[in-house]
Amino acid sequence: MQTLDSTVIATALPVIARAMHESPIRLNLAITSYLLSLAVFIPLSGWMADRYGARMVFRIAIAIFALGSILCGISESLLQLVAARIIQGMGGAMMVPVGRLLVLRIVPKSNLVDAMSYLTVPAVLGPVVGPPLGGFIVTYYSWRWIFFINVPIAVLGVVATSLYIPDVRAIESFPLDFRGFFLTALGLAGLVFGCEIVGRRVAPVSVMAGVLAGALLCLGLYLFHHGRARHPIIDLTLMRIHTFRASVLGGGLSRMGIGALPFLLAMLFQLVFGLDPFASGLITFVSAIGALFMKFTVAPIVRRFGFRNVLIVNGALSALLLTGYGLFRPGFPYSLILMTLLAGGFFRSLQFTSLNTVAYADVSQELMSAASTLSSMAQQVFLSLGVSIAALALQLSLRFRHASVLEARDFSYTFILIGILSFASLLFYMRLAPHAGAEVSGHRYSAIDADAEPALGD
Repeated sequence: MQTLDSTVIATALPVIARAMHESPIRLNLAITSYLLSLAVFIPLSGWMADRYGARMVFRIAIAIFALGSILCGISESLLQLVAARIIQGMGGAMMVPVGRLLVLRIVPKSNLVDAMSYLTVPAVLGPVVGPPLGGFIVTYYSWRWIFFINVPIAVLGVVATSLYIPDVRAIESFPLDFRGFFLTALGLAGLVFGCEIVGRRVAPVSVMAGVLAGALLCLGLYLFHHGRARHPIIDLTLMRIHTFRASVLGGGLSRMGIGALPFLLAMLFQLVFGLDPFASGLITFVSAIGALFMKFTVAPIVRRFGFRNVLIVNGALSALLLTGYGLFRPGFPYSLILMTLLAGGFFRSLQFTSLNTVAYADVSQELMSAASTLSSMAQQVFLSLGVSIAALALQLSLRFRHASVLEARDFSYTFILIGILSFASLLFYMRLAPHAGAEVSGHRYSAIDADAEPALGD
């Protein structure tokens, strides 16, 4: 629900705008408000799971998301839609990290690769299934059904959670860090909002600079607070674990490309190739098939080569394919486009399954909730940054050419930039020990490799 919803609405925005007699630019608040709600409430997810039990919080999160979906579907004005999207964001902020936390606490580390391969599939499918699904619904039905389809899924989710998920709880819970929550809420919301207005240029430069400066100030104050708090709401000491750090920072650079990809491909196929939204979405859907193929191969690949080798080699291939999308031109053989997107879906899904698994390889059970919260928070920020950087790169390319209409070359420059950022992630993976996460991957390594291992906090 969460990954689909974040992309389906983008396709439906023009139709919703006409129905509400609003401009599409103003209606973009429906997307921004959801992202802001995610940024504010994600830090609360780990604390709530520890305090009230992960199963209970997970069920409540699904119910809140469903309630927000119903309210979105019956909205008659922009103000009502924005308020409903904020409620949706509250549910989404807890659904994903708490759902992952349940898996991390229940599944033995030796089976974590297989479990994470299942968790990664919806995250990869959402951005590619969303556009064609949204295009189909708004073309042949009502835009309201892009929200109403969440309701039966939510009912099934609550029932399945109640029947099959045990009530796992933290051994000890701590008081809520109110000061830390206040600083992170302002800082993360400001950072996500700043990225949104930078990418879409919907505010003056002075406003953008002020929002980003205020966000960075709040995050800086949180760093100061973190060193003095007994139980900070976001535990930054997790970054001392080299596998977790590589996943968060290296994976963050890779996720910038994932965040930008649906946005760039949709604009390229519609504005340059001249395709309608439904046809454009059907082409990008091919990468979802590649992601599904990955699920059956990730465990033997990681077991055979180890996390470090997979992340480096597969990361390079993923970045190369991402850069290669900049070669797409009108008249380019569609068969070659489809093959490239298929391969890209496979390699990107393999990369993020490996990243999501190795992140928790060396995290103790008592720190799992904090790790899931920090990882989810970082992913959201990097995804937002990816869209903003891509949109800004397109605008700069237009300005450099003194043009007002996007051409294929503008997308080429942008894909090269996104590809360079993805290649930069390899610097973090290269610092991993040869046998990093071996307990989870089952990869065997030699004594010589073991001598090369960096310290845990290196």
